[in-house]
Amino acid sequence: MSGKRDILITEVALRDGSHAINHQFTVEQVVSVARALDEANVPFIEVSHGDGLAGSSLQYGLSRTNEMELIEAAVSVCKQATVGVLLLPGIGTIKDLNAAVKLGVGMARIATHVTEADISAQHIARSKELGLFTVGFLMMSHMAPPEKLVEQAKLMESYGADAVYVVDSAGALLPHEVAERIRALKQSIGVEIGFHAHNNLSLAMANTLAAIQEGATRIDGSVRCLGAGAGNTQTEVLVAVLERMGIETGIDLYKMMDLAEEIVAPILQVPQEITRDSLVLGYAGVYSSFRLHAERAAKKFGIDSRDILIELGKRKAVGGQEDMIIDVAAEILKQRSAAGLR
Repeated sequence: MSGKRDILITEVALRDGSHAINHQFTVEQVVSVARALDEANVPFIEVSHGDGLAGSSLQYGLSRTNEMELIEAAVSVCKQATVGVLLLPGIGTIKDLNAAVKLGVGMARIATHVTEADISAQHIARSKELGLFTVGFLMMSHMAPPEKLVEQAKLMESYGADAVYVVDSAGALLPHEVAERIRALKQSIGVEIGFHAHNNLSLAMANTLAAIQEGATRIDGSVRCLGAGAGNTQTEVLVAVLERMGIETGIDLYKMMDLAEEIVAPILQVPQEITRDSLVLGYAGVYSSFRLHAERAAKKFGIDSRDILIELGKRKAVGGQEDMIIDVAAEILKQRSAAGLR
């Protein structure tokens, strides 16, 4: 299937989904998923560690397979799809980006906290020099009002970004909050606008539709909800909904359904659903990739993971502060022990 596309979908299961399976993707899994996505005519496929290029570490989680092998594998089976990567300045470097380009990637998404776009200047500029479609990715967008989001998006646009995304990393935004942010960007910048949702409050689809209605033309999805927290907007469901609305994605719905059922479902360690902890992520406004880290810390210290996540929300923890999870868990245990509680 080819032709007109009103909305360009980027499939993030092979990057965001890495969080959900503890970064344990194999080359064989990436090949099978990427090939099926390509055959379904998905235009963009993101592949890298969950925390972007060079994310494999003790702090963020060690990858089972070197991400460059995974990227190379995905590129090798994609005949029409563009393979992209995520890069967080301070984790990934320009050297990592250069290496990914040599493997054949065609898109780079440069991600910063919503108030820190200024650290992306050299990475966006280098991505453009390399001829990549370059996206500014403003994470944890619920933590900034629309006017601040506009200010940061303008910076990314000035550095050369071809598109800027509102990224609901915590799955904390409500539909009217998404709408006002996309509307503000639409009125203020001249590049394409994208939206990346998480389903922690069961609002990924509603938020995505609100974004589209306000002018977002680039949308992220994860097949079978394979993403951090409760997953992202479910790609095969999104394609079906948009077809019902008369909005063209160019993606083969049946092939996406088959991919979800036959290839991705067996990869999931547990079905993606809104659990206690993923619900708390959205409720407290905590980075979606913190869920498994918090669950492990809770088990280690014998406390409730929800208490850890709520406290992280109070402290306004952001991506890159995973080390804070252990500190918070230890403090909670210490406080309870002092009070004679467990």
